Parts: sequence; structure tokens; C-alpha cells
Amino acid sequence: MKSSKTWIIISGILGFLGVALGAFGAHTLKDQFNFEQMENFRTGSYYHLVHAVVITAISLSNYKRFLKSNIFFMSGIILFSFSLYSYSVFQIRFLAMITPFGGVSFLLGWLFLLIDAIRKGKENSTL
Repeated sequence: MKSSKTWIIISGILGFLGVALGAFGAHTLKDQFNFEQMENFRTGSYYHLVHAVVITAISLSNYKRFLKSNIFFMSGIILFSFSLYSYSVFQIRFLAMITPFGGVSFLLGWLFLLIDAIRKGKENSTL
């Protein structure tokens, strides 16, 4: 299977989960959560969906040089968003301590996207 096809499938799964979990939080958990729990869950959902869309866009571009970015974005979704979902539901403090590692993964994904785009831009004028 081609790498871009694999990443499009991954982004489809991540996008589906982002919408499903966001809807679950908004409709099912809202009456059971306090304000802080709901905000944590919403933040996880927001970053989850944004980065699922970015993974889709990168995958559709079919530029293999952005593979590192996709890996870091997916890692960020798992570490950041899923730790916030879990912390919101279970209130286990340890789960909240994982969240910053996901944030760093998101930052590294964006940094590698920028670096790889600049490097390619120096090679020639088109991406």
C-alpha cells in the first residue's frame, strides 16, 4: 500500500474518532462533567480534529518529505487528546501529566513541516 494511501486511511480513522468522541462528550458527558472536565474534553477534541485534517492535507499532497510531521501529529493526537479525554473521564492525575508530551509532539510536527518546506523551497521554487 502506498504511504499516502495509508496516511489517508489513518487520517480518516482519526477524523472519525475525533467527531465521534466530540459528539459523545457534547451530548452524553456534558451533564456528568463539571466545567473543567468539559473544557479539557473539548480541548482534546479540538486539537484532535485540527490535526486529523492536517494529516489528511499532508497525505493528499503526496509529499513523502512530510512523513515526520504526520508521525508527530498522530503521536500528538494520541498523547495530547487521548490523555485529556481519559483525564476528563477518569480524573486520574497521571493521565494529565502525559498531555504536555502530546503538545510537544504537535509542536515538533509543525516544526518539521516548516523545516521540510523551507528545505524543498531552497532546492527549487515549487513544493
